[in-house]
Amino acid sequence: MPVETKPVESKQPKGIWVYLEHAGGTPAQVAWELIGEAKRLAKDLGTDVSAVLLGDKAKPLVGEAFAYGADRVYLIESPVLRDYRTRPYARAVVALVEKYRPEAFLLGATAQGRDLASTVATTLATGLTADCTSLDIDPETRLLRQTRPAFGGNIMATILCKTERPQMSTVRPHIMPLPERQEGRTGELITEDFEMNEDDIAAKVLRFVRKKTAGIPLDEAGIVVSGGRGVGGVEGFDVIRRLADVLGAAVGSSRAAVANGWIGQDHQVGQTGQTVRPKLYVACGISGSIQHLAGMQSSDLIVAINTDPHAPIFEAADYGIVGDLHQVVPALTEAFKRLIKEEAGQPVGVTAKPAADDGGSGSGTGAGEGNE
Repeated sequence: MPVETKPVESKQPKGIWVYLEHAGGTPAQVAWELIGEAKRLAKDLGTDVSAVLLGDKAKPLVGEAFAYGADRVYLIESPVLRDYRTRPYARAVVALVEKYRPEAFLLGATAQGRDLASTVATTLATGLTADCTSLDIDPETRLLRQTRPAFGGNIMATILCKTERPQMSTVRPHIMPLPERQEGRTGELITEDFEMNEDDIAAKVLRFVRKKTAGIPLDEAGIVVSGGRGVGGVEGFDVIRRLADVLGAAVGSSRAAVANGWIGQDHQVGQTGQTVRPKLYVACGISGSIQHLAGMQSSDLIVAINTDPHAPIFEAADYGIVGDLHQVVPALTEAFKRLIKEEAGQPVGVTAKPAADDGGSGSGTGAGEGNE
C-alpha cells in the first residue's frame, strides 16, 4: 500500500518528475518508459523520481506507477480532470511544480504531452526541448543534456537549460526501453486539492472519435517493413505490402516516400513521423538519414536493403543486403512463404527465385539517394 504523507513544500529544485499520461484509466506506455529513463538519470544525480497523475478517478494507477519505478506520486483528482483539456491540466501541473519545485520534468511527445508541456513551460517561463531522442546528465554541471535532431534531421543538437527550472523535455514514445515491472513495490503518495470547477472552463469535451487505420498500426507492430525513395513510386509499395502481409507486419515509409505522395503520412517513420520499436525492422530502399533513424534505431533487429553499399542505413543495421529491393524483397517474400508452410506441415510447391547479385547496381530508382 502507498504511504500517504503530508505535503511539504520544496525550496530548492529536487527530483525528476514524469507526467503519467492516460486516457480513461488506460496509461500510455511512454509514461512507464520515461519512469525507467528518469530512474537512470536520477541515479546520476542522487535524487528520486516522482510521477504526476491527474484525473477524475485516477488513483488505481498509483500502484502501477510504483511498480514501474516511481518513488513518489503526486495525485490530483477532480471531475473537471476526467478528460484532458489544456487549461485545467496545465493549471494543476503548474501549481504542483511551483509548490514542490522539481529539477527536471519529462513528458511523452504525444499529442497530449506536447500540448501540456508547451503550456506549462510557457507559464513557468522555463526551457523546453521537444522530441528528444536521448537524455543524460552532464557530470560536471549536473545539467540535463537533452539531445534531438535539428535542421531537418541533418544534425543532432544537445540542449541545456542552465538557469530556469524545471528543465523540461518531451520524449517520443518507444525511444526509451520499457522498465521491468516490480510487483508489490510501493512508495509515497501525496494528494492535492484542485479548486477549479466546470464553469471556469470554456472548452467542453463532447465525444472522442478513434481514428481508423488500415492494417496493423505502426506503434503496435512487432514487425515493420518500410519503403523509401528506392521503391520508385506508388506501385513500388506493392512488394513492400506483400512481404508485410506474409510476416504479419505493419507497413512503414520514409519521409521521402510520403513527400512524393506514394503512401499516406500515417505510415511515416522518423522524427516528423512515428517512432517505432519493433522486434524486426526491414528498411527497403531507405538511405538512412538522421531524421529516419530517430524513429526506428531502437528496433531490436534491423535489416537494410539498398543498392548503395555506402548508404548510412547500413551503419545502423544488424544485417544488410546490397541489392535491388525489387528483386530482393520478392525473393524474401517467397522464402518466408516456404518457411511458414514448412512449419505448418503444408506442401510447399513454391520455389523462391534467388536475389540477383548485381554488385550494387539496381533499377535506377536511386535507393540510396534523397533525405531518407
